[in-house]
Amino acid sequence: MSISEARYAGDNVKLINTTIGQHLDAIAARDPGHIALIMPHQNIRWSYAEFVQKVNQLATGLLSLGIEKGDRVGIWSPNRYEWVLTQFATAKIGAIMVCINPSYRLYELEYALNKVSCKAIIAAESFKTSYYLKMLLELAPELEASKPGELLSKRLPHLKTVIRMGEATSPGMFNFSNVCEMGGETECRKLEDLSKTLDPSDDINIQFTSGTTGTPKGATLSHTNILNNAYYCGISMHFNADDILCIPVPMYHCFGMVLGTLVCVAHGATMVLPCEAFDPRSVLQAVQDEKCTALHGVPTMFLAELDLADFSDFDLSSLRTGIIAGSTCPVGLMKRLIGEMALTEIVIGYGQTECSPINSMTAIEDTFERRVTTVGRPHTNWEMKIIREDGSTAATEETGEVCARGYGVMQGYWEDAERTADTIDSDGWLHSGDLGEMDAEGFVKITGRIKDMIIRGGENIYPREVEEFFYSHPAIQEVQVFGVPDEKYGEQVAAWIQLKEGQSMSAEALQQYCAGQITHYKVPKHIKLVNEFPMTVTGKLQKFIMRDEYATELGLS
Repeated sequence: MSISEARYAGDNVKLINTTIGQHLDAIAARDPGHIALIMPHQNIRWSYAEFVQKVNQLATGLLSLGIEKGDRVGIWSPNRYEWVLTQFATAKIGAIMVCINPSYRLYELEYALNKVSCKAIIAAESFKTSYYLKMLLELAPELEASKPGELLSKRLPHLKTVIRMGEATSPGMFNFSNVCEMGGETECRKLEDLSKTLDPSDDINIQFTSGTTGTPKGATLSHTNILNNAYYCGISMHFNADDILCIPVPMYHCFGMVLGTLVCVAHGATMVLPCEAFDPRSVLQAVQDEKCTALHGVPTMFLAELDLADFSDFDLSSLRTGIIAGSTCPVGLMKRLIGEMALTEIVIGYGQTECSPINSMTAIEDTFERRVTTVGRPHTNWEMKIIREDGSTAATEETGEVCARGYGVMQGYWEDAERTADTIDSDGWLHSGDLGEMDAEGFVKITGRIKDMIIRGGENIYPREVEEFFYSHPAIQEVQVFGVPDEKYGEQVAAWIQLKEGQSMSAEALQQYCAGQITHYKVPKHIKLVNEFPMTVTGKLQKFIMRDEYATELGLS
């Protein structure tokens, strides 16, 4: 390959060709007494032997309920041990775990469950202002009169089984702890047989990623996709069984469940989940108490930890590495991570859910400049290229669209061949929609976005999805959603809204309309009621003008 082309391939090594369940069993057999999972907020400290036993109990319990290979099982909860057990138990029986965002409201939950035809859902009772079981009852009031496992719902026609966490009981629902006791000898034999028949290429996980066409897409991932991505990310961090990883990021993201728990299982290391949802003090306390060697997070999380008034009271000397992802790492933050948190070997990861998720990463050995100005080079068994609008490969340091190809590219969007074909071309290249450039050594810089995606504190928000929700309001004629600068979160959601003739509403009322219906971070912080929008002579809306004008009007830099 000529270095005049912006195309580069990472190291090529043999892939792991086992299922997640097989790999977990092998790791546990190698050192059964090694600590696998620590969760201070639930008083959990399990060895690998205990962890596998708990996973198998849930797996056989699910089998006893009639959950089969290929069935979709939703998980809707903050970071709890039940989430981790569900991740590995569904993998062991070949069911497809569907990650439901803990912040989802009715509109989003109904869409997600129906899109992938969820047969079962495992849900927490509530967390903060999210009352999960109440929302399920609102969507499926038939639960009140249903026998557990026999739901017949008009709005959720595929959902048959609801499994709730906690000790309280609810009509029409199983309790998680009881399900873990349901498996008998028949189910144990079936689990053992499944271990021999499941294939690493089987679909095992669906992650919803917001879409530019208005509705979330179900990125479908296999054992091979996520187990190998986790393993090679661990290699990049020089991970081994002696490492102890603090995972404060949410499990429903690939960041938490692939780069977190699965990285640890891939290498026989210890998982530490310090809190149900991110709390900076709980994170630092867990790092100190458990002598964690690694810590993950997005920039806003690390800043919150560093800015605690009593930050210096915590002993973080055990730390050395971790992954920072979600958005670029500012120079000042990287200096603080190295100087104040002892994260001398922290690495930067870049990717998409559709890539399982990492496709490039900096190396521990890279210079400081490389770690703050690039997202590293293509990962193991991975190719990346930068292309021009005509599809030709760009020259080095020429801006174009970032494309990736390798074992980690998703199987496709669930039952959406058209949008899959729009994302993955006939040669297997995944088109990210991100703008970037690549130097002669293969280091990639992300310079912008072809899509108008908003990144708020590491959360990806697609304006079209929010716009589609607003269009459900009878008073709204036209809406345009875009990002504006924000000092804390990087970007905030803003909307310009045109009401139908004769209609009158305040910005506050429109924000209230969103409450309880869409995830809180998607609700526009800034709303402006307008009579018209800036357009080109051909009638194309110009969001960049709206963004610049509104940022100036709001006094944002």
